[in-house]
Amino acid sequence: MINSLSGRFLILTTVFVMLAEVLIFVPSVARYREDFLLNRLERAQIASLALLADDMIDSELEEELLLNAGVFNVVLRRDEVRQLVLSSPMPGEVDATYDLREATALSLIRDAMHRLITPEPEMIRVIGNPFRDGGLLIEITLETSELRAAMVDYGLRILVLSAVISIVTAGLLFLAVRVLLVKPIKGVVGHMQSYAKAPEDARRIIKPTASVTELREAEEALQSLQTQLTQALKQKERLAQLGGAVARVSHDLRNILTSAQLFTDRIEMSEDPAVKRMAPKLVNSITRAVSLCESTLAFGRAEEPAPVLTLVNLAQIVVDVLDSERLAIGDFDLSLSEDVPGSLMVRADPEQMHRVLSNLVRNARQAIVGSGQPGEINISARAGDDVWCIDVTDTGPGLPPKAKEYLFQPFQGGARKGGSGLGLAIAEELVRGHGGTLTLLSSDATGTKFRIQLPMGELTLRK
Repeated sequence: MINSLSGRFLILTTVFVMLAEVLIFVPSVARYREDFLLNRLERAQIASLALLADDMIDSELEEELLLNAGVFNVVLRRDEVRQLVLSSPMPGEVDATYDLREATALSLIRDAMHRLITPEPEMIRVIGNPFRDGGLLIEITLETSELRAAMVDYGLRILVLSAVISIVTAGLLFLAVRVLLVKPIKGVVGHMQSYAKAPEDARRIIKPTASVTELREAEEALQSLQTQLTQALKQKERLAQLGGAVARVSHDLRNILTSAQLFTDRIEMSEDPAVKRMAPKLVNSITRAVSLCESTLAFGRAEEPAPVLTLVNLAQIVVDVLDSERLAIGDFDLSLSEDVPGSLMVRADPEQMHRVLSNLVRNARQAIVGSGQPGEINISARAGDDVWCIDVTDTGPGLPPKAKEYLFQPFQGGARKGGSGLGLAIAEELVRGHGGTLTLLSSDATGTKFRIQLPMGELTLRK
């Protein structure tokens, strides 16, 4: 109960209301003391006026008037003459004098607190202005025991009333918090627990119903999060199924390509000049296909295999990639060019770098062919201060917005209709395995430009 939100709110409300009542209690008691003394001044003035009306009042009547007024003597100043109107024997000397004519709020509070914490009775003199212009000044002398008793009684009644108000207020606020906050929060927690049992079940996604703005915003945020998570889980399941299917296909395809390799050995022995010219490219293509199938089979067990880094001639890889793409272009008006120094050596895995460039060029070629407009694809490279920069530029229609938003994320948005986005994802992962970066420099209606940066230096670890 105490550790719950509503329980703590109940306790804090009670404490705060009591603090507020204490702040009200002090000036209230001071005000009560002032009213008590003013009442004594008024009653004393009335008694003195009775004496002024008849100078022949005997001592017994005078004592009765003072007793009714609750004072020992009354001094009245009229017409600049200070006159002891009523008097009776006092039990002691006057201990303090209080002038209510010039009293400030602070002094009234201070005197009231002093009276409450002083249990011993004292004789005090009180000075005030006569009521209804009945003179210039009135002064009385009285004992404080009755005053203190009245103040204590009034204070206790104030405290009891404050306690009742605090309890009632805290109880109402407790119920309000339970209805407006605690119950909706428990409902959200219940939805979260239910969703956690079967996050793939879309029926368990929360539906915002709260009337409180902040809680409804929280429910809407939770609904969005659960929706995205459910979709991600479904996509993960589809990817797992797709991975299994690809692994099975790759296994069978590898066997088929292995058989094709045996036939290419015989083709290489042909004396036909055209066959001799095309056979090496056919052998290299089949070899890369077999390697890709083996890598795909390994993908289900681990990440993309680590690259075997060696110094390779980049120009040879680029020429091989462009020659393979020219076969796929056919008669379409698309030119392929390269601007790579023939002596440029880069530290890379030749097979993986071939795959990276092939994916980028293939994507560019498919985008240009799909647009139906002539185009150009260029691969350029240069050596910087500490990195090798390889740029793949095309004059195609540019990447669609969804492809830019989910760049390098497989199955999130291909660069063309029906595309899976795997090409860019694979290229980025392979470049990252080299310790480099693949970034999109620009993409608009005039074309697209990707940049590969490969580090020149070896990775050194500080000891």
